[in-house]
Amino acid sequence: MMRLNAFDMASPGHIQQGMWTHPRDTGAHYTSLDRWMDLARLLERGLFDGLFLADVLGIYDVYGASPDAALRGAVQVPLIDPVLTIPAMAAVTTHLGFGVTCNLAYEAPYLMARRMSTLDHLTRGRIGWNIVTGYLDSAARALGYAEQMRHDDRYDLADEYMDAVYALWEGSWADDAVQRDAANRVFTNPARVRRITHCGPQYSIDAIHLCEPSPQRTPVLYQAGASERGRQFAGRHAECVFVNGTNAAVVAALVAQLRAEAAPRPILVFAGATVVVGRTEAEARDLLTEYARHADAEGALAHASASLGIDLARFGMDEPVVAAAPSNAIRSNAEAMAKVAGPSWTKRQLLEQSVLGSRQPPIVGDAVQVADTLLGWMAAADVDGFNLSRTVMPECLDAFIDLVVPELQRRGVYKTAYAPGTYREKLFGAGPRLPAEHAAARHRQA
Repeated sequence: MMRLNAFDMASPGHIQQGMWTHPRDTGAHYTSLDRWMDLARLLERGLFDGLFLADVLGIYDVYGASPDAALRGAVQVPLIDPVLTIPAMAAVTTHLGFGVTCNLAYEAPYLMARRMSTLDHLTRGRIGWNIVTGYLDSAARALGYAEQMRHDDRYDLADEYMDAVYALWEGSWADDAVQRDAANRVFTNPARVRRITHCGPQYSIDAIHLCEPSPQRTPVLYQAGASERGRQFAGRHAECVFVNGTNAAVVAALVAQLRAEAAPRPILVFAGATVVVGRTEAEARDLLTEYARHADAEGALAHASASLGIDLARFGMDEPVVAAAPSNAIRSNAEAMAKVAGPSWTKRQLLEQSVLGSRQPPIVGDAVQVADTLLGWMAAADVDGFNLSRTVMPECLDAFIDLVVPELQRRGVYKTAYAPGTYREKLFGAGPRLPAEHAAARHRQA
């Protein structure tokens, strides 16, 4: 069955730069809690598996060595904390999962563990964590560092970090530690709570986890790194992996590597996708033309410069873009661009891809054509589903739910009702806890 997440950000703009300027788009109302609750209700109506919330801690200031283009174009700024929207969305839904991006590089494991346990409690077991280490020097400077750590070193830090939070989530409290025995005045049996001690190169912990066991204990674990080191990390930790790409064969090779790294554990792979759907192909094409008039080329270059770690303002339109040195930004993005456009790709080629203000080419057509394309990707690239990035909100999701979802259901490839249980149970059809094969399992109490 096809899995679907909506892909959004607590900002006026996200992936498709410039869409916030469309008169029917609600992105500028990103600070309204009603908007987020309405979005959650809409996604649950469409039986979406989850809402995947992106986040960054810095500002895009690589393009022209300035934040001006990002600020003018609302390129993921201004940006509120997405975590704080989740309990409100959970309160108006029953089944929708929430995958939230949180950067581990700048927060102590002890605090992150409590935050995720709290969200798992308040959502009744519907929280997932998209594990990121960051890629912006502006974020490092904001947090008091001269620059971010080197790419592979960030993953070394993340491996240790995960061991620390696993110990807190899985090993500090036994399943029967909480008794709630008012008659004997015992809320928690101290004998069933264990102090966690961790002493490593980066982190030192001597503490009891502050939260009692939540429905899933460890949140559903998302990860999006596709570099060689990122794939190693995913193989040890991730349950769901987010990939991007414009060539199904290239993505298929990546997915095969990811599944091999994770074996024997199953993983779910979500591909990024942008859909413009109409009742007819002509209507969809007209919508694409309308949306494209709002695409922001400068915003697209500001976003790409930051994610590639290359100041694209330094290059002419037809000058080959060559990085001066290996980047500490999103290394897999640079690798993907070279695979699609060749090692001597140009700024013009990048902008030609950015039909709606991002490098992700949209899928355009009526419901049958869109369903054919999505299912074709599942077959050719061996992905399990899609993270659907927004165009004009909320009409892009309304159209997908009203037109594409019934077509997928008619073909028997999309659920007609939610399964019971937590986010993990819904996704994998097993229990609420991580499987015994996962690295976290060794921390569990007997």
